Parts: sequence; C-alpha cells; structure tokens
Amino acid sequence: MGKRKQDLGDVAMGGTNEADGDSSDEDTDMVNVDFEWFDPQPAVDFHGLKNLLRQLFDNDAQIFDISALTDLILSQPTLGSTVKVDGNETDPYAFLTVLNLQEHKDKPVIQDLIKYLCGKAAANPSLSALNDLLSQDPVPPIGLILTERLINMPPQVIPPMYNMLLEEISWALEDKEPYTFTHYLVLSKSYKEIQSKLDLEESRPQKKSKKGGDSAQRFFFHPEDEILERHALCSGEYAYTHKQDDGHSDSKRAFQELGIRTAGSLTLVDGAKFETAVKALTEFMS
Repeated sequence: MGKRKQDLGDVAMGGTNEADGDSSDEDTDMVNVDFEWFDPQPAVDFHGLKNLLRQLFDNDAQIFDISALTDLILSQPTLGSTVKVDGNETDPYAFLTVLNLQEHKDKPVIQDLIKYLCGKAAANPSLSALNDLLSQDPVPPIGLILTERLINMPPQVIPPMYNMLLEEISWALEDKEPYTFTHYLVLSKSYKEIQSKLDLEESRPQKKSKKGGDSAQRFFFHPEDEILERHALCSGEYAYTHKQDDGHSDSKRAFQELGIRTAGSLTLVDGAKFETAVKALTEFMS
C-alpha cells in the first residue's frame, strides 16, 4: 500500500529548555519537517525496528528474541506503518503495528510474550480482565499493538498511523486474512518521578523535599496512551522483571530535580470500541 507524505508544519523536535527554570515557548526549538509514512520494508527496516523494540521493552528487552519479533513484524508488510524523514531507504523514526496473538501462538517469541504479559497482568488487580483473556487456551484473537518512536518525535505522527491501521485491517478482512480481533492490547511505557538519590546524598536542608515513589503521579511517555485508557476495558502499569538501581533513575534526569523510574503499561480495549478510541485520539492530538 502506498502511503502519503504529510506536512505537520512547524513541530518541536528538541523539547523545551528548562535548565534555568524557563519553559516558555520562546525556548522551544521549532523545525519544519516533512514526515513520510511507509509500509514496513523487510529489506531496510530490520535494524531500525529492532532498536525501537528494544527501547519499547526497556529493561526487559533482554527477555525476548527481539530479532524474531522484528522478523514477525516485517512478515506482514501490508499491515502497520513506519515514519521516515529522508526517504524509504532510511531507518524509521517511529513505527506502529499489530500482531494477532492467537494466529502466532505457536511461535516461540509470541509464547514468551503471552507468558510474560499474563504474569504481569496477574500481579496487578486492575488488569484482571486481561489476565483472564491471556489465561485461556487457546488465547483469544487479541491484537497486540506495538508502537514506539524516537524520544524527540512529535506525537502528531501517531494518529495517521492508527487511522491507516484501521484501513489496513478493513482491507485485510475483505481478503479473508486473520485480523478479526476481539480486543486490542497496547503495550507501552509509563514513568513516575522519584526522589533523586544524588540530592539525598548531598543532604541539603534548604531544599524542599519532593515526594516520589509508588504513590507518585503516573506519567506517560506516549500522550496518546492517556486517551486510549479512557476507552479501555482495563489498564495499568507493571514493574519490569529486570530492575535498575537507583542511580539509573538519576541518569534519566533531564532539566529537573527528580529522577525517573520507568514501568511497563498495558491498555486493553474492546474490539468494538477501538475505532471510537482512535477517533478520540485523533481529535485530541490534532
């Protein structure tokens, strides 16, 4: 399927400069970029997609055969999208795809994923509906949505990919392909701000203590996840199996006093409500 170039106009590519406590619009670097949407290209996208998948799974990427997962994504090149800037032969800056967990249930990497997700859902009461689904044998036809982008990519590149996905699923169903999903499961990432280990070691009494930890507010790396959660059957975060020490949280500090602790995020949307969720996402991010 040929996909179209879209001009998003002036977009922020570098974030705001808050080093001096000033986050005004005047300090935002604005550039005009022509983004292009492409079908996944098996010949050129393997390494770019593999790196984005590692970023998506964060601490737990080492648990999975990321190469096999990348190959599986590239085996369905008419479903899903990549976003590029300098033509089709370059590495993707973002991607979005969906995998049928039931159709691919016999593949080792999907078996590992189902086992992993089932365990994470079982550990969070708010994800009990997902745990019930993943515990079935065979697992229902759940569409696992995987999407990631470079950290400074504007979120406006995401709605076109979701809308293209709806079109592609519709065309695939006309061709009797196995893309009738009872539910969609979005795997993503969230984070909480935590007290900096460095600040505690410095023990500066004049600095006000800032709270962080399990009770801290949850933030999303992908702002569209907040909209999808509003239409979800269930949603919640989970702790990574491979944990990092406190110093790793400090390494994620960027123009702020608090460190960042990342976590996985799961959002389960009923198949009948997915199109409505995508419409809301599109309206919000436009």
